[in-house]
Amino acid sequence: MSPTNEPRVAVIVLGAGNGTRLGRNEPKAFVHLAGRPTLSRALEAVFAMDEQAQVIVTVPPSFIPIAKQLARSVPGGRDRDTTVILGGSTRQESVAAALKYLDSSVEVVLVHDAARPLTPSVVFDSVAAEVLSSGAGVVPGLPVADTIKRTDDAGFVVETVDRSVLMAVQTPQGFPRAQLVAAHESATEEFTDDSALVAAAGFPVSVIAGDDLAFKITTAWELRRAEQLFTASAASGIRVGTGTDVHAYDETKPLWLAGLYWPDEVGLRGHSDGDVVSHAICDAMLSAAKLGDLGSVFGTSDPKFQDAHGDVFLRETLHLIRDAGFEVGNVSVQLIGNHPMVSRRRVEAESLLTGLLGASVSIAGTTSDALGFTGRGEGMAAIATALVHARTVAEAAHASD
Repeated sequence: MSPTNEPRVAVIVLGAGNGTRLGRNEPKAFVHLAGRPTLSRALEAVFAMDEQAQVIVTVPPSFIPIAKQLARSVPGGRDRDTTVILGGSTRQESVAAALKYLDSSVEVVLVHDAARPLTPSVVFDSVAAEVLSSGAGVVPGLPVADTIKRTDDAGFVVETVDRSVLMAVQTPQGFPRAQLVAAHESATEEFTDDSALVAAAGFPVSVIAGDDLAFKITTAWELRRAEQLFTASAASGIRVGTGTDVHAYDETKPLWLAGLYWPDEVGLRGHSDGDVVSHAICDAMLSAAKLGDLGSVFGTSDPKFQDAHGDVFLRETLHLIRDAGFEVGNVSVQLIGNHPMVSRRRVEAESLLTGLLGASVSIAGTTSDALGFTGRGEGMAAIATALVHARTVAEAAHASD
């Protein structure tokens, strides 16, 4: 990262908590929500911030490799240098550990629960901006709507609490770096959140408007609620598109296929790299979103795309899809040709493409039993099917910022 782009803001994402109250064996951050780990959903909001923040994730020891891979597969994560570290046995210990990894340029630190995966990106940017402006701690919160009763040990009502002075606070909670570090260094007891810790150290903390979507997933009921918010909005806007691409073999060209370089294989003729798999996927995604096709969007002779690899087209197509209000659900590709044998590198190719798109990609290979141009060994063809869906409630909130 160049000096002019050094981050002013860091986001610590806490994912080391257990899933006991959810009735799960895995940590809460790795419980699946609408087909992806909760941590993945939470990171997507962080990566969509306007502020290009440093990101530090705390997880249990055996989950560090998984979390690193997961962070790269989240949309926007492949180009981010996310730091994944061992969390502590308590929330406070995890934050203290993460503070040691802050870049020297960081002025503001946001602390966020991975268990609040629907929190919109606008909340992160609002908290960071308020901390930078005020020079004090800021937490998002919502007015308490229910009537609150204080009871005694036997369960009898003692008094009705004035709810007009109560706020239900959420995360991310933001603080000037120096104040948060000082509060942790001077702490002599455990606090339930960082705002309490910072306030106990004598620093001011204010509350700004939170968001209904920033609720915390602690119980199985809350997990079901989050699932419903994702699936209900997605189901109303599902579209399917099909794309095809064909290229002739060319012995003078290197072979690029499914985003991978295949040494010692005959290449494919084309203005770009001739990657039929990547091109067919782009066509399928564009078709599903009713945005045209590869040729109409990128042209067939634009000099800036000469010899361009498939990842260039995939990233740009994904950007267009999201601008149109869609997310990719999954992609399936059928590759037709005599060589190479795609099964040799299927897992590698699927992993690469899944990471690029932030959605599951599956690839299958076949021949045409010596029939047609593929059977005669003149070239290769690919047929792709892509499912896209309208942005979910949380995804739409991220995009509107």
